Formats: sequence, structure tokens, C-alpha cells
Amino acid sequence: MAPFSPRVVVPIDVKKKPWEQEKPLHNRWHPDIPPVAEVMEGELFRVEMLDCNGGRIGDNASAEDIKFVELSVVHYLSGPLRVLDTRGIPAKPGDLLAIEICNLGPLPGDEWGYTATFDRENGGGFLTDHFPCATKAIWYFEGIYAYSPHIPGVRFPGLTHPGIIGTAPSHELLNIWNEREKDLEVNGHESFKLCDILHTRPLANLPTAKGCLLGKIEERTPDWEKIATEAARTIPGRENGGNCDIKNLSRGSKVYLPVFVDGGNFSTGDMHFSQGDGEVSFCGAIEMSGFLELKCEIIRGGMQKYLTPMGPTPLHVNPIFEIGPVEPRFSEWLVFEGISVDESGKQHYLDATVAYKRAVLNAIHYISKFGYSKEQVPFQSLLAHITQKR
Repeated sequence: MAPFSPRVVVPIDVKKKPWEQEKPLHNRWHPDIPPVAEVMEGELFRVEMLDCNGGRIGDNASAEDIKFVELSVVHYLSGPLRVLDTRGIPAKPGDLLAIEICNLGPLPGDEWGYTATFDRENGGGFLTDHFPCATKAIWYFEGIYAYSPHIPGVRFPGLTHPGIIGTAPSHELLNIWNEREKDLEVNGHESFKLCDILHTRPLANLPTAKGCLLGKIEERTPDWEKIATEAARTIPGRENGGNCDIKNLSRGSKVYLPVFVDGGNFSTGDMHFSQGDGEVSFCGAIEMSGFLELKCEIIRGGMQKYLTPMGPTPLHVNPIFEIGPVEPRFSEWLVFEGISVDESGKQHYLDATVAYKRAVLNAIHYISKFGYSKEQVPFQSLLAHITQKR
């Protein structure tokens, strides 16, 4: 018998706001955000999602929406999903969820995405000293390829993947996150001297009720007020997975996520048509709406069996990612070196971030020799095949 079509557990209507969806979305991590659906171990199911900004960015040439976008709302996640085994018993703290990505892509009828540079006055980005103004490029998808009217002569195959996939933290783990990130914001200024991005971007994105969406929890109720002041932002990756931004996390991949609460309560979102190794323009992936078709397996006791704690408690673990077999084939490419010397000529000691920044700037300088502005180059994510002759 032919297999059944995947069950849609989180449907999305791109014409509706995140809070208007049939299964309300959320943009924070917290153990008390209730699951919106249950899935069974071994079941093939489908999760749909809005883009990371929840449909706030328009399919047009203007960058005004990027310049003034409210960054406290990102990322809109679909879920949480409670995972049960074949006997109906939920995943338990200490287990692992092995989540297999069977299929993925853009939502039908919404086959476009965008790349952007945030304005210095609204958060900036990795190269904000060089590109301080908001810019935007729209990309249209033709099967595995993307092209943009804003970057003529470029067409390249994408490696589509979710930027965020993770489980809900326990209360204990959430408290650990908030304490250590608060310490970074208070004490971290002296160690952050890469560029004067410090003046526009915080060192930590601490809990805030501003822009907070908590799924099925009704806004401005006592429960909502309490959770909104505790819930972790989705910006950094953490022990639960979260904002991984791993470009190879595509078809055929598996993610082994630690379970901290009953059911696991995993969520996903922030779909990317393509992304390089690092979001050079800060919004450097091609952001899009999309879907994932997934299967889950519960590995009982998997955290202790397979994960090594990297801190003072057993909660300080990290997921394992098994990369799938799908990747575009390129017959030739260029590699740009970066050294640990910043733009002012100052030598740093084995500073990989400075070296990476210099490598990116070297690549931007090179590609700009072939008719592109330096603002256009980061949008190519350094993966584009330039079809016009050099």
C-alpha cells in the first residue's frame, strides 16, 4: 500500500498575521508555552511556517520595511509539538528526539524570498561599519534555482533549510540562560572590540515583553505577563538547538535534540532558501515562508548515553546534527583568505572573527570588480554563480 500523505499539523495562511493562524505561532522559548499539536513516533507529518519576520517584509524594491522592521518580534516559530511514542507515552527529560527532515521547500504560491542589510540605527550587522544603510533584494524561485532582479546576472541553486529547530527548555535551564546572558550584557563590553557595532547592537538579547508572542497563551493575561518577562529570545543558539543556521540541514538530515520537558515540545521556523556560512549582511540568508516534512524517533535516555555535558550541570549539552546527502555541485570556486589583522592594521591574536571578517571583505572587493556594487555582493551569500562573462 502506498504511504499516506503527510499529516499537516501546523498549517499556515500567508495572508494572515502570526497571531491569526489556526495554530498560533510563538517567538520565545519557555517551558509553559503549550503545545499546539501532538505527533507520533514514526509518523510522517508536515509543519508549515511564515518567514522569520511574519510577513512584514514586502515583495517590492523598497527597503523602508527593512529599515524600520521591529526586531523584537523575530523569529516566528511553528509549534510547540508534543512527541509521543507508539504507546502514547511522551518523550521525557533526558531523552533525545531524532528528527529527520524528509522533505522541505517554499509554500506553494509563495515562491519568493528576500535578503537584507539592517540599518545601523536598527541593529546593524556584521559589516555595519562598511554598509550602514538598510538595503533589500528580492529573490524568485524556479525549482532549485533563485534569481533576483536586484542582482542581475546571478542565478544559483539553493540548499533550503530551517534556520531554527529546537526543544523547549526546562525552568532550570531557562534560568541558566537568563543569568549567563544577563552577565554578558553587564560585563561583556571590554571583550567586544571587533567594530563599533557595539553602539547599535546589544551583546545579549534578554527577555522582553515587547513584541512577545506566546502561542495559545492569551495576551496581557497574568500568565502571559509572567512568561513574557522570563521567556528567552530566539536570537542565539543554545543547548536546545534553536537558531542553528546550518546550511546543510536539508533533505535527509537528522537533528538529535535533547529533551528537557515532557513531550519535548519542539518548534521550528526561520526557513531559508539558501545561506552561506554565516549571515554576512545580518539578514544574509534568503528568508522565506516554507514547510518541513518530518519524522521523529524518541531515544530513551539518549542525553546521558550520547551527549557530553560541557558545563557544571547535565543540562549543559549540545545537539548533534547528521547532515543529509543533498548539496549543490559546483565544479569550481574561489577561496578568499582572511588574516587576524583588522581594517585599521591592528594585529589580533588568533582572532577567528577578525580573520573571517577580512576574508568576507576580500571576497566583496573581488566580486565588485565585475559590475556589482559592494552593497549587492553580500546578498549573493558568496555562493552565487555569476552567469555573465568575467
